Amino acid sequence: MDFIVALLHNHIFVAAALGWMVAQVLKTLIHLILTKQFVAERMVGSGGMPSSHSATVCALATAAGMRYGGGSFEFAISAMFAIIVMYDAMGVRRETGKQGQVLNEMLEIFTNMGKQISVEDRLKEFVGHTPLQVLMGAILGIVIAVVVGMVL
Repeated sequence: MDFIVALLHNHIFVAAALGWMVAQVLKTLIHLILTKQFVAERMVGSGGMPSSHSATVCALATAAGMRYGGGSFEFAISAMFAIIVMYDAMGVRRETGKQGQVLNEMLEIFTNMGKQISVEDRLKEFVGHTPLQVLMGAILGIVIAVVVGMVL
């Protein structure tokens, strides 16, 4: 129990976790507004606006920088981690989503030709992020870390 209490008083952890949670809720709400459909998977899924990966790592890096300073190894590690995660979200993971979309279109063509293809064979298309989604997630994470730093 002491561990959980200590964890909940760790403002760096709280900022990062809250960054993820707020981004996921916003992502779900934005998807609901745009598509008029509630998709529960958006609460935990990747891809979409804003990037929860960016929000999480930017909240982590910002909180570490606020707590330990810009010259600390804690900030250096978390900042480099944030850069790698955001780069990956816009690069490899985004391309994976594009490939999933193309392959799903091919599956649709095969289905229309009479081939039996199950729904489980469809690939996820919400995998990576556009630069705007990453930027919005980063801004969200920074703001959340600053607010958490003022509260805790």
